[in-house]
Amino acid sequence: MERFVTRLFLLFLACNVSYCKIRYSIPEEMEDGYVVANLANDMGLNAHSILKHKIRIASGTGKQYLEANKDNGNMYINEKIDREELCGSKDTCILKLDVLTENPLKIFSVELEITDVNDNAPHFSPQSIELDISELATPGERFSLDKAIDPDAGTNSVRTYHLSENQHFDIEVQTLKDGSRFANLLLRRALDREQQAVYSLLLTAVDGGAPTLSGTANITVRVLDANDNAPQFDQLIYIVNLTENIAIGSIVLKLNATDLDEGSNAETKYSFSRHMSGIALQKFSLHPNNGEIRVKGNIDFEECNAYELFVQVKDGAMIGHCKVVIQVSDANDNSPEIIITSLKSPVLENVPIGTVVALFSVEDLDSRENGMVDCHISENHAFKLQQSLKNYYALVTAEPLDREIVPVYNITTTATDRGFPPLSNNKTITLELLDVNDNPPTFKESSYTISVLENNVPGALISYITANDPDLNENRLLKYSILESTNTNMSMSKLFYINPENGNIYALLSLDYEKEKDFHFNVEAVDFGSPPLSSNVTVNVIILDQNDNSPVIVSPWRSHGSVAEDMIPRSAEKGYLVTKVIAIDADSVQNSRITYYLLQVTDPTLFSIDRYNGETRTLRRFGLRDSYKQRLVILARDNGEPPLSSTVTIKLSTMDPDSKALSGMTDIPSEYDYFTDLNLYLIIGLASITFLFLITIIVFIVLRCQRADHNSAHPPCRNSYHSERNSMNSQLRPDSTLISSDAYWHSLFVAESRKGKVLLRQSVPNGSGYNVSSLPNNGQPKDSNDTVQSTPQDPTRGFP
Repeated sequence: MERFVTRLFLLFLACNVSYCKIRYSIPEEMEDGYVVANLANDMGLNAHSILKHKIRIASGTGKQYLEANKDNGNMYINEKIDREELCGSKDTCILKLDVLTENPLKIFSVELEITDVNDNAPHFSPQSIELDISELATPGERFSLDKAIDPDAGTNSVRTYHLSENQHFDIEVQTLKDGSRFANLLLRRALDREQQAVYSLLLTAVDGGAPTLSGTANITVRVLDANDNAPQFDQLIYIVNLTENIAIGSIVLKLNATDLDEGSNAETKYSFSRHMSGIALQKFSLHPNNGEIRVKGNIDFEECNAYELFVQVKDGAMIGHCKVVIQVSDANDNSPEIIITSLKSPVLENVPIGTVVALFSVEDLDSRENGMVDCHISENHAFKLQQSLKNYYALVTAEPLDREIVPVYNITTTATDRGFPPLSNNKTITLELLDVNDNPPTFKESSYTISVLENNVPGALISYITANDPDLNENRLLKYSILESTNTNMSMSKLFYINPENGNIYALLSLDYEKEKDFHFNVEAVDFGSPPLSSNVTVNVIILDQNDNSPVIVSPWRSHGSVAEDMIPRSAEKGYLVTKVIAIDADSVQNSRITYYLLQVTDPTLFSIDRYNGETRTLRRFGLRDSYKQRLVILARDNGEPPLSSTVTIKLSTMDPDSKALSGMTDIPSEYDYFTDLNLYLIIGLASITFLFLITIIVFIVLRCQRADHNSAHPPCRNSYHSERNSMNSQLRPDSTLISSDAYWHSLFVAESRKGKVLLRQSVPNGSGYNVSSLPNNGQPKDSNDTVQSTPQDPTRGFP
């Protein structure tokens, strides 16, 4: 079948690197898969670059008749082509295609001529023709017959007519302006109705194909009696100019025919000839009595710009003929039409500038300036139009696209003709963008600060952080992780854990404010794109203090497990400083603010304590009846919630400068009544207390002896304090060394100096703290085994 394929290359001067025009010719009805030509060779592509150029065929018709083989560049038939279905009865049938290659962009306009194959036989509709002919008809007179119909074109259409053999009739074949042919019945001899009233003839229509095809119709001729004058029109040919879109019912022309006969033989009727085209019959009507031709259907210049009407007038048996030529003038009544031939949607948002996203053509059925069309797109700086050939355009990208800013583009293309008034049409192209991983995750804050109360439950959720990624699908899925820092010796991953899916942060250990007050680390968020993008943010964890440390009493001095003992002169005035209690608390702020209370006292009227500095003073002078032994229990309570406290017990002994106090003698008036009821009760009470005191002394001596035996193996050390900076909690060690903070050194030094002691601060050999020793006024160290460990008690008991 290769001999049927004709290849034409029409290379215009306008053929450049982007566009060329190629023309092929094939017969209709070729089978599917038939190879028309090798596009790659005709477009100058070598075999190694066919895949790179990605050949595509875009057709403006509803069917995809042809396809291109992307491997070898062959253009083959995808669907059988019926020329009559595609182009009707047109002489030339052209199928226009656009062939697009990429890398670089190149567009070829391909015209495929579909040549006719003689696959349709002529036929008549109807297949029976009846004619009434007067016996007075003269030889040479013509009678119109129905035209045979053949859908084929060119030489395959009706070429001639044949009539069955007879002596009276013959066929005369005539050609119309459009190239079609019809036959008239020609009278060869005069008729005599008395000899033969009816003639039966066979009309055969033959086309010009190879082999030829034919169709037949039966003609019945009835011979009528004498009417020897035929009607005659004023003109044989009438020419009328008509504007398209004229109103239906408008008069086109009024015909007039005359008949020289009289009576019934002069009565005429107008009608269209049988061989007039069907489209003309749909557009015009003829009044049978007065000969008026009126508009019957819509007159459209683009559908047909000229009509031929064949009119006959009959007075019974005699017929007259004329032809009416109607020429239609164009009006700007058709808006331009936009035909999308190729659309690439969706596309990646990172396509390069100049990428072709759509191909389309414009068409206006009007003529001259009414059919000239200009195109432009809506104000959209991201795209522009490139004109390839006349009325062919490509929509290309003009600047980078960003799906996160505009995910979908609605690009409106407007086509406007140059008629008056101008008509326009528009079509909107919807272009969707596919996501590319071009955005790293972003956190809502530049840094995060999290406050956590110390002593938290291990594994507790302390906060969460979130990041946002404007990309889509896997490009926006995030994974969180903690970044380890090389600037610190502490591993944050052992202290904190972040859920990689939702950013929840958990504390893996119980945090201690006294050990570490804050932590700093970076959290990274990484998306799942390819390649993955990431960002990080600083997280500051601030530990909040909790009241978890009781006050530790560091003054007055006392041995571990014993009470503090001191002596005051009995002659002390009101306001005399008896002792100063100093306590420290490892907590901070309100939790470390300490107040002091007298929890128990032998005589509440004799002593008072300053709640804020712990100074205990006398409220009055000692009286003769005041006991020589006073016992004070002082409570130190912090300001936390709930409050914690510690107590210290102080035993005071009074001394008289004149030693009278040691003998227990007092100046009592001689007239004092020793044996009053009150004195009796006092004597009984004093005896009881003395007995209990003696028992206590015996027990105390026994315990001291046992401790002396124990201390012989471990000599007691100096009364000292040890301040260690690596711990926030203050503790009393068995060797009476106190772990304390430096915040209280000054107040401790002042309090003890007022009592005749000197504090010596020395570095501990390991360099982690200080030793503080208490020396009496003579400058010699004093063994301090008279102090007691303070034990926390309920601060609500023993004082208001």
